[in-house]
Amino acid sequence: MEYILIIISAVFVNNILLSQFLGVCPFLGVSKKVSTALGMSAAVTFVMALATCVTYLLQYYVLVPLGVEYLQTVCFILVIAGLVQMVEIIIKKISPSLYQALGIFLPLITTNCAVLGVALMVVQKQFSFGGEAHMLNLGQSVVFAIASAIGFGLAIILFAGIREQLEISKVPKAFQGVPIALITAGIMAMAFMGFSGMV
Repeated sequence: MEYILIIISAVFVNNILLSQFLGVCPFLGVSKKVSTALGMSAAVTFVMALATCVTYLLQYYVLVPLGVEYLQTVCFILVIAGLVQMVEIIIKKISPSLYQALGIFLPLITTNCAVLGVALMVVQKQFSFGGEAHMLNLGQSVVFAIASAIGFGLAIILFAGIREQLEISKVPKAFQGVPIALITAGIMAMAFMGFSGMV
């Protein structure tokens, strides 16, 4: 039951993009086509899950025992950068077209604050679900990371679909491009606020 509450909370109630506003750069930059948004969300899911697992182990088995918790941000960034390089090499070999479509945004996963934000949230916060505060174990942390990435993917794919539709719609000239994208993102964030109170 705890895992279900973590998933619902991370995907809908506390969506990493629309409630916590982490990872907005790729949200606006890679969301012009659904296919690109799918690729980006898959890459972010893989990196976020793996980074959370590695950083959780690094925090509790290296940094805390040595008493150097103040190095966690630097260590986490280095871990995420290494994982992104690995994902970039894999995508370049497996799908060169997706690699070209993602362009500059693939290396930007390194500085995507959503990935670092989830890794830091897991080790710094106590999560409240079911009316009680809980410290997450490794399994719950990975589930939270994957659910947060699914929430990221859901938001970016929905946004990409809406933006594709807006391209063929009659939008007033003053609102074309970025202005209508920001208005749409705001409306989506308000829609996701409707899930608050579920968990």
